[in-house]
Order: sequence, then C-alpha cells, then structure tokens
Amino acid sequence: MATLLDVQGVNKTFGGLKALDDVNLKVEEGSVHAIIGPNGAGKSTLLNCFVGRLKPDTGTVMFAGKSLLGILPHQINQAGVARVFQTPEIFADLTLHENVMIPTFAKTDGAFRINAWQAVSGRKDVHERADAILQDVGLYEKRNDHSGSLSRGDKRRLELAMCLVQDPKLLLLDEPTAGMSRADTNNTIDLLKKIGERGITKIIIEHDMHVVFSLADKVSVLARGHVIAEGSPDEIKGDARVQEAYLGGTHP
Repeated sequence: MATLLDVQGVNKTFGGLKALDDVNLKVEEGSVHAIIGPNGAGKSTLLNCFVGRLKPDTGTVMFAGKSLLGILPHQINQAGVARVFQTPEIFADLTLHENVMIPTFAKTDGAFRINAWQAVSGRKDVHERADAILQDVGLYEKRNDHSGSLSRGDKRRLELAMCLVQDPKLLLLDEPTAGMSRADTNNTIDLLKKIGERGITKIIIEHDMHVVFSLADKVSVLARGHVIAEGSPDEIKGDARVQEAYLGGTHP
C-alpha cells in the first residue's frame, strides 16, 4: 500500500516540556492506524500538528505527497483531512439533516460561517447527499430531530456523518468512544468498520484497548512524546515496553 501520511522527525516543545520527541510515523492508504499511550504522551499534540492547530518546531508532515505545514486548518480540511473530536462538535440547535448539510459548504468555502445554511439550503443535491449519509450511519429516521437531544453514541454517529459528507481521504478520530457504554462502544466499532469499506484511511487515538485491537491494522505507542513501539496489534500486545509504559495489565 502507498503511504498517505508520512511524518518524519517531528519535535514540539512547550517551554521546558518536550511534548513530541523525534516522532516518525507512516500511515498507509486505506489502513486503520492507532496511536496509543498514557495520558500526557503527546497523542493529541501530534494530531494537532496534522490539522494545523500546532506547528512542529522541526520535522515534516506530508499528506498525499504534499506538506501540511504552514497551511491553514481549513486548507488541510479541503485537502481531504477530517477530524472527529473527543467531545462531539455538533450544532445542537439544528436538526441532524441540517448538521450534515453545513459541512458541504465549509468544504468549498473554507469555514463554518453564519450564512452557511443559506448557501446550501436550496441545493437539492446537498439535501439528497445528507440523507444518504444519515442512512449510512443509521440516523436517517431521526433526521428531523434536533441534535442536542441525541444520546452520546448518536452524537458520535452524527459527527462521523458530518465528516463523511466531506469525502475525506484521512479521518482522524480522537477518543471516538470516550464516555460511551459498552453497547455504544461496540456499535461505534461496527460503524467504523463499515466506514472502512469506503477505503477511508483512519488514525485513531484511543485508550480503550478493546477498540484498538478490534479496528487497528497497525499500532504506534507514544510515551513521553516518543514512539517506543510500533507493529500489528498482536505484536503490540506482546511487547514488554508497551506493557510497562501503558497496558500494564489494566486494559482488556
């Protein structure tokens, strides 16, 4: 498989704290690549370097052969990178259908602006696309409900729909099952597997090892800002450094 995201020699320091220490990472096209590690390991900092929220002190971040450094977050989104945050970011006062329509405007215009709804509400193709995506994630029957009334699991499904409508090449998921019941977690795993059938490359940051080992093709382990181990889920399970730094027998 071709490399879609190529990270080389990334370092990031905040004052005297080295959050990222010579991070190297290759994410293959169409794969699910998990990044795990203890709290404070640098996982979210690394993700922020991918989406333009932070700029590394040194190193390169190449996506589909082009550098992501020095360009604005909305330009990275337009290039094909979408992100699902740890806490679902949705428009609580809008219906599910309206939530999924708005990102189609942001994809071309560059921002979630106050006039986004006016720009897309008259387009039949956008309405049809929103309904199709809601059908895919199992929320079509609730399309006219206000999103603020959804359960945690359904809010996550809605946020995934808002990403999928943008046709991303790379989907970044930051703790996609945080705060969920086991039933919602398993439903999210099933949904992410279904999304995988689209060929979308995914990077997952996750503490729940059940989620990681159910989905990942490859796992990178961060500790103190440095990649200490990398390999298949089976290889990571048996790595003594990982057991010491993170797993420690406390996760399923």
